[in-house]
Amino acid sequence: MAAEKLRIDHREWRKWGPYLSNRQWGTVREDYSPHGTAWDYTTHDIARSKAYRWGEEGIAGFCDRKQFLCFGVALWNKKDPIIKERFFGLNAKEGNHGEDVKEYYYFLDNTPSHSYMKMLYKYPQDPYPYELLIRENQRLTKLDPEFELIDTGIFNENKYFDVFIEYAKQAAEDILITIKVTNRGKEDAPLNVLPTIWFRNTWSWGYDENKPLLSSLQKGSINIAHQKLGNYFLYFDNEPSLLFCNNDSNMQRLYGVQNDPGFFKDGINNYLIHNDAVAVNPKMEGTKAAANYDFIIPAESSKTIRLRLSSEQLQNPFRDFDEILLMRVKEADEFYAEVQKGIHSEDEKMIQRQAFAGMLWNKQFYFYDVNLWLKGDPAQPPPPAERKQGRNYEWMHLNNSDVISMPDNWEFPWYAAWDLAFHCITLSLIDAAFAKDQLIMLTREWYMHPNGQLPAYEWALGDVNPPVHAYASWRVYKIDQKNNDGKGDIEFLESIFHKLLLNFTWWVNRKDNNDNNIFQGGFLGLDNIGVFDRDAKLPNGSFIEQSDGTSWMAMFSLNMMRIALELSKTNPVYEDMASKFFEHFLYIACAMESMGENGLWDDEDQFFYDALRMTDHTGMKLKVRSMVGLIPLFAIEVLDHEVFRDQKEFSKRLNWFLNYRPDLASLVSRWNEKGIDEKHLLSLLRGHRLKKILKRMLDESEFLSDYGVRALSKYHQDHPYEIHFNGVNFSVKYTPGEGDTQLFGGNSNWRGPIWMPANFLIIESLERFHYYYGPDFKIEYPTNSGNHLSLQEIANELSQRLLKIFRRDEKNNRPFFGDCEKMQRDPHFNNYILFHEYFHGDTGRGCGASHQTGWTGLIAKLLMPKVEEKK
Repeated sequence: MAAEKLRIDHREWRKWGPYLSNRQWGTVREDYSPHGTAWDYTTHDIARSKAYRWGEEGIAGFCDRKQFLCFGVALWNKKDPIIKERFFGLNAKEGNHGEDVKEYYYFLDNTPSHSYMKMLYKYPQDPYPYELLIRENQRLTKLDPEFELIDTGIFNENKYFDVFIEYAKQAAEDILITIKVTNRGKEDAPLNVLPTIWFRNTWSWGYDENKPLLSSLQKGSINIAHQKLGNYFLYFDNEPSLLFCNNDSNMQRLYGVQNDPGFFKDGINNYLIHNDAVAVNPKMEGTKAAANYDFIIPAESSKTIRLRLSSEQLQNPFRDFDEILLMRVKEADEFYAEVQKGIHSEDEKMIQRQAFAGMLWNKQFYFYDVNLWLKGDPAQPPPPAERKQGRNYEWMHLNNSDVISMPDNWEFPWYAAWDLAFHCITLSLIDAAFAKDQLIMLTREWYMHPNGQLPAYEWALGDVNPPVHAYASWRVYKIDQKNNDGKGDIEFLESIFHKLLLNFTWWVNRKDNNDNNIFQGGFLGLDNIGVFDRDAKLPNGSFIEQSDGTSWMAMFSLNMMRIALELSKTNPVYEDMASKFFEHFLYIACAMESMGENGLWDDEDQFFYDALRMTDHTGMKLKVRSMVGLIPLFAIEVLDHEVFRDQKEFSKRLNWFLNYRPDLASLVSRWNEKGIDEKHLLSLLRGHRLKKILKRMLDESEFLSDYGVRALSKYHQDHPYEIHFNGVNFSVKYTPGEGDTQLFGGNSNWRGPIWMPANFLIIESLERFHYYYGPDFKIEYPTNSGNHLSLQEIANELSQRLLKIFRRDEKNNRPFFGDCEKMQRDPHFNNYILFHEYFHGDTGRGCGASHQTGWTGLIAKLLMPKVEEKK
């Protein structure tokens, strides 16, 4: 067995990892403003001088799982106005398409236990153009592309450093670190490399006066003493000079208030940039320290730094260093060779391995106690009174202090409920234990609201995300079962099922406006897909009955039924729960069918739409051809005949119910007919409707792109949907890339681009339909092509279109790079993969958050060889 597989189950190997955020500034946790203006309260400029309350940030960061001790890499090219300690990006007000990191860094490798990790940061040799990036992006409109760092010309002539950072563990608390800097330019260039270690500030808030200590007792090493973490030693090769200050706020710079005597967070910066000799501690001690490697790096040459962090005092820390590093690289290769059996393309192996690396690097220690955050800390000024009725005040029970999978550690350095569900599917391929822990974690009492709602994300914990947690739990269970020789983790499944009962009840009680099994979930993570802001109240008591909200609940019902049936194999009491969710599904299916001419299905267009309901009980369909009309595909389950043979009570209850309510039985796709191999199908779509929806979805002039399924039909490019409501004109137009409206803020757009999670669910749904219908059920693909394929073959073709985003095409381009020639052609760029938030509906160019490996990491699952399994 590969060495990494043996380490995965040992929790002590996970004590240290890449749990440091890429951005803490501009987050809700650090915002103590009266009106929740997080981007203004802590900024990139403030960050170097202000001690954070709730977490830390760094470049290529590494820390323990409670983030007491942090390590990161800082750099200075001797031209920048500040040392590079954190990634720079635009806040939501500065970017023409919302917040946006303006750096180039790549996650290249990582193992589940973090026994080996590697990433790359590209640092320019000329002054970093902070002001130019802000000025140009503020000048641009929503109709313009973003102005990126590479557009400034700063990487011309290869005048930059490639900074490779590697971590390798000799043991759980013995960590080797290398920093290899390569000058890609034609001229020698100066560089200060500053490996930096510091304590998260736990002493300034009035709870714990114990202050940890970093000190240097001999050349080339730092002693580390922390009351809770214990004692450690950090060793530096070649005995660099050491600089010490404290991780305390510089009140003079921040607020014009006289500092108490001492050394402050920006001390190392001020010592190097401003020659401020009193900014660092001559006693060589503090709570923040850096080694200063002052290099001239020859043209096209490299310098390598070696460090070692250990809980043991070592006499010769670098004696076996290189051998250990090579061994961990070899073990990582062996681990992924096993995972990637059956993948024959070296390019696809590289894409998948970087996808896994991004997933693992995007773990983060996340600390947020809403009660303390609202009340404030004893040693700090009280928060403004407005906070007590402001953001997240209804979530005072929430107290998070865990390592969590993040969507994007810079753009979204906070968990999101439905993102996390998709993360776990990919993570379960390499680390099922962590994936299961993450799913369970979100249902814990200190996460889930007492009323059963799952927390959405810190910007608005009470927002509503699609209910995909049950789906993810079932998929993770099945993947883990397959990888564990058919043995499923029933304890995990049973535990999460009980918590999901609470969440299901919350949905039924809170999001069914008229108690008619038609749901109104709000924007449901689809940001600007609709005519209106679906998260805002409409005037005059009007509301939207949602095709997607209702379909998500039908899917939720079937997921819960499927889990209950699995649990009933070992405990028959769950058969009754399975029949309960079966009935829930039927009532929802009935509601979607029986709403008359203003229902969610439109016979004329043969498509599902949202419906606008007025207080006088009149209504109208909102005829936007969008992902909203495709989500009914997701509510599908196939039951093998053995279920009815082995689960007698479930079968008995279903037969009684369907005889009692034949009107409901007739709504379910061919319930009274057996499919191939004696299977039964539960779906919102009978064969006719399935074919009609797929005809539109697989039409290249509508939803089908060369790179997947668009979120909005291209039909709306020349035929925008328009509506006049309450004296205002609204419209929806196909927008294949970044959003062109200010209405919804941020950088998300569901009006045309390709989103990986929605495409992934489409593919899995088609595979389930195929499992029932078999190879003889064929659909024209693409529409009007004359070519007919089975649903499995169509699912495979859609997977290939998504993979085209990352693979090299016939011109040797990777579509996600867009028209950036340097990234397409330069060998020092074109094999580094970015997993964007979403992708241009016509070209496949990456859009939105650039490191959202989170749900875009699903591409790693699509790269796995197809294996027949019961869906």
